[in-house]
Amino acid sequence: MSEGRVPGQIHDGFLPGRHGIDAYGNGGFRFGQMSHRGSILLLPSGVRAWDVSEPGAIDGASLAPILAEAEGIELLLIGTGADIVFLPDSVRQRLKAAGIGLDTMQTGAAARTYNILMAENRKVAAALIAVT
Repeated sequence: MSEGRVPGQIHDGFLPGRHGIDAYGNGGFRFGQMSHRGSILLLPSGVRAWDVSEPGAIDGASLAPILAEAEGIELLLIGTGADIVFLPDSVRQRLKAAGIGLDTMQTGAAARTYNILMAENRKVAAALIAVT
């Protein structure tokens, strides 16, 4: 562990590597023997803090880290919190143009589905809005 890191926290908003979700709720997630309060992105490169707290904030800017890794992603799971919220067509079209399939569901279902697909070595990513 490098100097300045706090054990059990994402360092600088990023944890390299693929990690399954061990738990979620109380406004955050547990993964890779760490925890994070707030929303997260699970990408091929690692886990990132995601500055989205409601589905209405999902737009081109919030999807930029996902689009930057599009070649390693076939399916994006978006967990929209406690309720399923369908995303605007513009968001869907942007992901489709990048060759990324999309499935939107509650955060808990998205976390469980991500774990299964990741264990199958699928090219999956997830954008999970934290739930309380």
